[in-house]
Amino acid sequence: MAAQSHFEGQSVNRPPLFDGEDYTYWKTRMEFFLQGLDYQIWPIIEERDLLATNEKDKWTEDDKRKISLNCKAKSILCCALSKMEFNRISACKSEMEMWEKLRITFEGTNKVKETRIDILVTQYERFQMQPGESITQI
Repeated sequence: MAAQSHFEGQSVNRPPLFDGEDYTYWKTRMEFFLQGLDYQIWPIIEERDLLATNEKDKWTEDDKRKISLNCKAKSILCCALSKMEFNRISACKSEMEMWEKLRITFEGTNKVKETRIDILVTQYERFQMQPGESITQI
């Protein structure tokens, strides 16, 4: 009998792996994975950590739930990264900081995006047929 194993994309229990390729695809899949696992995790990564309102020795059940969700979010995010990508974000203190560092690294800031768009528009506007080419040539 052939050994069965779970590869990326074949299990709803395993987050999609990001190895530095196709960040946009991974980001969307990761968002869906986190929301499907526990919808309360996604806002932690996108917006902020949930904060405990009391000292550690006086945590209420609600405080423990918040800390647990923070830890779960960080754990899932770390498990979804290759060693190289994990090393990139390992010094980050929060899940939101990790997510933002990956976003800026692979998508760039808004200024970088605008510059890329300007370059592509310029290339499109300058596009023309070469001498001797016809529309029917492939």
